[in-house]
Amino acid sequence: MSEKEIKILAIESSCDETAAAVVVNGRDVRSNTISTQIPLHTLYGGVVPEIASRKHTERINQVIATALEEAGETLDDMDAIAVTYGPGLVGALLVGVAEAKAIAFAKHLPLIGVHHIEGHISANYIENKELEPPFLCLVVSGGHTHLVRVKDYGDYEILGRTVDDAAGEAFDKVARAIGLGYPGGPKIEKKALEGDANAIPFPKAKVADHPYDFSFSGLKSAVLNYINGAKMKGEEVNEADIAASFQKAVVDALVDHAMMAVDEFGCDKFAIAGGVASNGAFREAMRAACEKKGVKFYHPSPILCTDNAAMIGAAGYYDYLNGRRDGWDLNAVPNLKLGER
Repeated sequence: MSEKEIKILAIESSCDETAAAVVVNGRDVRSNTISTQIPLHTLYGGVVPEIASRKHTERINQVIATALEEAGETLDDMDAIAVTYGPGLVGALLVGVAEAKAIAFAKHLPLIGVHHIEGHISANYIENKELEPPFLCLVVSGGHTHLVRVKDYGDYEILGRTVDDAAGEAFDKVARAIGLGYPGGPKIEKKALEGDANAIPFPKAKVADHPYDFSFSGLKSAVLNYINGAKMKGEEVNEADIAASFQKAVVDALVDHAMMAVDEFGCDKFAIAGGVASNGAFREAMRAACEKKGVKFYHPSPILCTDNAAMIGAAGYYDYLNGRRDGWDLNAVPNLKLGER
């Protein structure tokens, strides 16, 4: 840890949130400004990449100005600029990367490209000041489902990942199928409160020879087949029971994989991250499973689970301490793998 205050301006624009934050020494968030596009994309039932890129371009300067103002800082006070450069939507990423490069060049500041998933993992450092590696982390979002062994700051081993749909993607598709609309995660969670989670025995997929990998495509198909079968028979479907049973199947799969890793690696700390980590049923199931095994459980607040720039500032700080500096050739990498540089 550095004794000097290292102030980082962080920028995040990987999908449909235009965000900027000022983070000091990786864990002290002085501001965290987010401009969401969800109401706009809801009209189309999902994120439209071209619209997302255009809106990032329109909003990014104001978002950065607001973040600096709320922190009581200026660009001259910053020690580095951190920006998400992958994975994500290429057009959306390019807006943030171009902005970060321009500021870093103009102000002669170090430029640090941050991996989006590393940012999600690092969100746990912000509210859990005592948390330090090593620990296990399950990153669950609309685009990613990764079970990660965090060996040290910036040192990750991916134990498992989804082989098809991400968990959050499955939430969106099932929500659309039962008429709840976009975004699917919060709507499924709310609807599930009215239903019976044991009403429909949806399957939990296992990936042969890769016990830590996830698969949610089959579960999604099982839900669609259930709905179509009921319609063909002229039967009414209970949306709340479908939502609750589907959510339970997803949560059970996530928790099972997590606890299997806890047993194998003997880890006493487990964290969750990503948009789906804001799901109450998932958090409580993980909390209970960790408590049963005597494992300390960590999770960020909902605002730090969804895409934000504070988490990028946290990750960027540790990259800064590790000597990472990117050049003016830094580019957006939409399919960037965790651990790649």
